[in-house]
Amino acid sequence: MAEEVILLDFWPSLFGMRVRIALREKGVEFDMREEDLSNKSPLLLKMNPVHKKIPILVHNGKPVCESLLIVQYIDESWVRESPLLPSDPYERARAGFWADYVDKKLYPAMRTMWLSTGEAQEAGKKEFIEFLKVLEGELGDKAYFGGETFGYVDVSLIPFYSWFYALDFSIVEECPKLVAWAKRCMQRESVAKSLPDQHKLRDFLLVLQKKLQAK
Repeated sequence: MAEEVILLDFWPSLFGMRVRIALREKGVEFDMREEDLSNKSPLLLKMNPVHKKIPILVHNGKPVCESLLIVQYIDESWVRESPLLPSDPYERARAGFWADYVDKKLYPAMRTMWLSTGEAQEAGKKEFIEFLKVLEGELGDKAYFGGETFGYVDVSLIPFYSWFYALDFSIVEECPKLVAWAKRCMQRESVAKSLPDQHKLRDFLLVLQKKLQAK
């Protein structure tokens, strides 16, 4: 019996991009179903009745929610390919820490920077760059966050790079190692196929930004 793998997603979602990358890294065929977040589908509401958010992975009728948990689930469910999470318990915990750092520190700072104006925006930019510098320090001279192998932290962070062009935001001077890392990641087919066209994303985010700032 063939496996049924459905991804309920929204194309600009940073968190949905993570799941798409992980599935493609593992070579998993999936049915991506685009959601209208202003008119959520009955399937979305049924599969994630608590938070009612995407992404949702539906594997043989069973839902898995929250992007980092989904990536971990994918890694454990399709073990025939290269693992995304380290097998060593300490390294595994460390990878979890940095992925959590991306969600708890980097994402809120980027959102604040994106939705603010004037002095608040400049302050937000400084804070965002400081968080990026911390991540660059963790990366060091390694090819990827886990060493020579593309893995969990890389999957967690690389979608943010797709938003930099859209936000007219360059980190080349402040974080050159992080930029070089991002370019390495972008050469992977799983990443290139999962991140949206930058121009399309920029147009979408500019419209959304105006709507949200007007509220």
